[in-house]
Amino acid sequence: MAENPPPASAAFADAAKEVRSTDFRADFSVREIPAPTGLAPEAMALAGDVRPEQEGVDSPYGTGRLVLLHDPDEPAPWEGPWRIVCFAQAPLEPDIGTDPLLAEVAWSWLVDALDSRGAQYAAASGTATKTLSRGFGTLADEGDGAQIELRASWSPRGPVGAHIEAWAELVCMLAGLPPGSEDIVTIGTRVARD
Repeated sequence: MAENPPPASAAFADAAKEVRSTDFRADFSVREIPAPTGLAPEAMALAGDVRPEQEGVDSPYGTGRLVLLHDPDEPAPWEGPWRIVCFAQAPLEPDIGTDPLLAEVAWSWLVDALDSRGAQYAAASGTATKTLSRGFGTLADEGDGAQIELRASWSPRGPVGAHIEAWAELVCMLAGLPPGSEDIVTIGTRVARD
């Protein structure tokens, strides 16, 4: 017999309600997905896709995941009861993928997105990974490719809505869609091929 999960704490229920009521730009599709277990007593997760071609499938333009964690025991590394863990990735043109400052730029976009919303945080950490690829054999026709991936975590202070908005902006920025570009057609966006 399956056990029913314990009811959410009032603090987590309020945060989850705020996350679910967050408005996103029209070309960024967000859905709630099952949260990973074992990371914290309470968690919720989101998946977001930039201009998805099919609902519920990772977009070839850019995709991301976000997990909101709550542990009232306040794990020491978190410096508080809340933690956000996020992932964002997007394909790039190969010449952009070779830029030596790309990783620093990707991290700065996250910090700028948080700061522009007044989202206060502590204990931020993360990695930015650039991947360059070249097809061979039957994949030779696909040519060269590049991808940027950012994995980050931080402990939010105050309301979580601004942090969720910052994550959405980050995913869109990596995909080449800065704030205010909702209705602009992109030209030359490299689409990753399977």
